[in-house]
Amino acid sequence: MKSSSNSNSGDSASYLERHMTQISIDRTERIRGMLMGTFIGDAHAMPAHWYYNRDALRQDYGWITEFMSPKRHHPDSILWRSNYSPLNTKGDILHDQAQYWGQKGIHYHQHLDAGENTLNLQLAWQLIETIQEAKSYDTCRYLERYRDFMLNPKSHRDTYVEECHRQFFTQHARGRSLKSCGGPDNHIGGLASLPVFPALLEGEIESIRLIARAHLHLTHHHAVVERAADTLIRILGDVLLGKALQEAIVNHGNDFFSLRRAERWLHKPDAEVIDHHLSSACYIDKAFPASLYLAWKYAGRLRDGIIANTNIGGDNCHRGAVIGALLGADCGLRGIPADWRRSLLMNRSLEQLAVFV
Repeated sequence: MKSSSNSNSGDSASYLERHMTQISIDRTERIRGMLMGTFIGDAHAMPAHWYYNRDALRQDYGWITEFMSPKRHHPDSILWRSNYSPLNTKGDILHDQAQYWGQKGIHYHQHLDAGENTLNLQLAWQLIETIQEAKSYDTCRYLERYRDFMLNPKSHRDTYVEECHRQFFTQHARGRSLKSCGGPDNHIGGLASLPVFPALLEGEIESIRLIARAHLHLTHHHAVVERAADTLIRILGDVLLGKALQEAIVNHGNDFFSLRRAERWLHKPDAEVIDHHLSSACYIDKAFPASLYLAWKYAGRLRDGIIANTNIGGDNCHRGAVIGALLGADCGLRGIPADWRRSLLMNRSLEQLAVFV
């Protein structure tokens, strides 16, 4: 894997060339890139999601560069250890996928097609539609849509449902109000939909930070997740204004990112950095530092960054959504490969948004 020759340059452009290109990208172009990158980062990683044995990942898929369909068998799957029993119909969110829980070797996304998004990104689309319909963010409207989507057996085909959703609908089945069903959850999946807010809401970044935090709190009650979410929104806010991604990460990522260490790791293989210094795990204190490092390293090189993230494995889908948003905001829509845009199943829906018209 190639790495940039220094912390401020890509493989084929000097820092000055990249900087001049960067400041020429307008805000709308950056928003388009951020949204498209969010969904692409997830869909690209989907077949390799939660592979922690990279030898097995290479054996099953080789080096992934394009969208691929998942194999039905997943050698690293721990779905056999997972269990969810709805208390009543208000908690029935697994539907016909429940038959696969408790079985060994089941791929978490076995029924999805190449270029299709996992459940958390499908919920991000529900958030987008909610905001588009109301012309603003309305908590009650979103919660009702979230409830209806999850309880509809025909809404999606994903097998895996994250713990935050299982906690939420267990409380819903117990009769709690939708606003009070969230529970403690410390996974990076909570960040996957947050780029929607700076993309679609107008106003100062301070108000968007508050809205994003309130939305996160619907399903994730965890102080470190909240800090990571706020960090992500602040970085994206700066990049959408035309600031350099690497600079924004350094300025806002202090709790999760060390420039000194990142520069020391730059010429090491990504797999070595993630295994020995960072982690590919899904817990926020592991996953978010890895996300920021990869976004910093691959600033200006979205395709390389997405491919690197996918092939590292671990929780690469939710990490990919974060990295895709950061790199997409940095390079704009023009920096996203046209073949990926065409192959993304969500592409047609995204391009019907007002910001794309």
